[in-house]
Amino acid sequence: MSMDEIIRHEGVVLSTDGKMAHVAIVQASACQACKAQSMCLSSENQQKEMDVTMLEPMQAGDRVEVQVQEHLAWKAVFLAYVLPFVIMMILMLLLLRFTPWGESIIGGVSLGSIALYYLLLALFKHRLRKYFTFTARKL
Repeated sequence: MSMDEIIRHEGVVLSTDGKMAHVAIVQASACQACKAQSMCLSSENQQKEMDVTMLEPMQAGDRVEVQVQEHLAWKAVFLAYVLPFVIMMILMLLLLRFTPWGESIIGGVSLGSIALYYLLLALFKHRLRKYFTFTARKL
């Protein structure tokens, strides 16, 4: 797998501010091509909104292609899902082994560690935005 692979999604510009655009993208599942889609109760289409760097001048309502390098997407998945799970499990196992606390207290502390982890991610949001860059170009 090449480090230069790009993940692309279509979106619509909601607003612009300087070199940044606020874009709505629709993440569609495989259900889009299904003929039984109208009778299905699954709601797997989700609209996501994000701030992206404009590669050219845009205005609200423009259709755009949002891009991110694939290796950055995998790093984001690691930071958002894998690392907090590993931290919680290691903390839980250490507390079970080395403290006399009950399972409910250990479970609460372990879940609290995830809350603390996401709080730290939120505090470093501006630093992470510089690293995880999304770009957009008109379609």
